[in-house]
Amino acid sequence: CGRTMQSPINVDTARTIFSPDLRPIQLSGYSLPANEKLVLKNNGHTVVLELPESLAITGGYAQQYRAVQLHLHWGSPLAPGSEHTVNGRRFGAEIHVVHYNTKYDSFKEAMVRPDGLAVLGAFLEVGPSENPYYQEILEHLYEIEAVGQQVLVPGFNIAGLLPDNLKLYFHYNGSLTTPPCYQTVKWTIFNQTMKLSYDQMSVLVRTLRTDDGDLLQNNYRPVQDLHGRRVLASFQTTLTSEKHTPG
Repeated sequence: CGRTMQSPINVDTARTIFSPDLRPIQLSGYSLPANEKLVLKNNGHTVVLELPESLAITGGYAQQYRAVQLHLHWGSPLAPGSEHTVNGRRFGAEIHVVHYNTKYDSFKEAMVRPDGLAVLGAFLEVGPSENPYYQEILEHLYEIEAVGQQVLVPGFNIAGLLPDNLKLYFHYNGSLTTPPCYQTVKWTIFNQTMKLSYDQMSVLVRTLRTDDGDLLQNNYRPVQDLHGRRVLASFQTTLTSEKHTPG
């Protein structure tokens, strides 16, 4: 995992490059009926929700990408645990929705190709009220406390786990954040954060256990060096006038 295009990274907004070519992300098939059951499991590193291939990214990327799964990264009751940081700031938690390029036959084939994967990421923070979409996952965590346990959960609107505004995001080329760390991911990190209640965040960081029976906490990878990579932004992060104003 020690190569030059690794993830996550710190997004330094003063150094991002505004790219008017970055179009709004468009999703299709993300709203699932309750009678479609999804596998939710504890794999010892995170909680994974397996997604049907009917979910896709149909806009914002040059190609179409099919969904495979989503998972979360978090900290502990004492400290935040997002993987990416913005201007050095770490958020409470982070969601990753993993997709693969439809020009390949499978996720396994795509994950070793340079344009194989697309991951949508969003930050989670504590807010004033319960988030009904995240509750669809969190209310089942007690059933999968032990590694290897899984449960079937009713389908719901998966798009509700991501921000309403899919126009504002950062984009860069990076890697999977767990071994084998393939450098085949086109990352989209949304600018708008998702809000969970204090109790919901508490359930996330205090429920699942590892192989050793310890609480599964701080399951994020430290930020990696950019090694000269460019981080694009779909919006103006700095006012152009600032560059010409002394002091």
